[in-house]
Amino acid sequence: MSPCIEVVRIKKYILACILSISLVVVGYKLITSVNLNRDQEIGEIVDSLDGVTVHFNGGVNHVLERNLASDGYNLGLKYQCVEFVKRFYYEHFGHRMPDTYGHARDFFDPTVSHGELNPARGLLQYRNGGTDAPKYGDILIFKPSITNPYGHVAIVSGIDLDSMKIEITQQNPGPFSPSREVYDLSDKDGWSIQNGRIVGWLRLEQENI
Repeated sequence: MSPCIEVVRIKKYILACILSISLVVVGYKLITSVNLNRDQEIGEIVDSLDGVTVHFNGGVNHVLERNLASDGYNLGLKYQCVEFVKRFYYEHFGHRMPDTYGHARDFFDPTVSHGELNPARGLLQYRNGGTDAPKYGDILIFKPSITNPYGHVAIVSGIDLDSMKIEITQQNPGPFSPSREVYDLSDKDGWSIQNGRIVGWLRLEQENI
């Protein structure tokens, strides 16, 4: 085989790979932007935590309009995971985040030390595996994954130290996933929620609760 033919063959292979990857990406965005669960409607209330409602969003990439509080505070895009946790902190705690934008992955600032203030969120930041156990009402931050480049956030809605279990309440987990999940909790070599995607949690200072 001549060098020229070999170069052409390699170029065709690379082009085919790029095309295949592009089709996968486009297909993923399309599939995750529609509601595959016909038993529930977009915006339907599926749960609530301390009176703050959790809404069904269908595909995880489905986006409606921006949700603003009556005073103009940006709660986020309906009905994404970020919108629920910000709405929970706004309605339940009266907390307004200094930075009202950003994906779920942006809620955790790796430059902030354990237990110190995350200035963008106005909340104390703790690392998974650190010296402080998660508490009710904390915001859990999940790092991005191959299928979810934006990350995920949820609220700690229950802790049982006898069984070492933790419950979370979440919005937009996917069309067939529950609004509540339970994870194992460990206090060996620090407090750790046994989920490899959880990087840490945010908490309102006690005097502000």
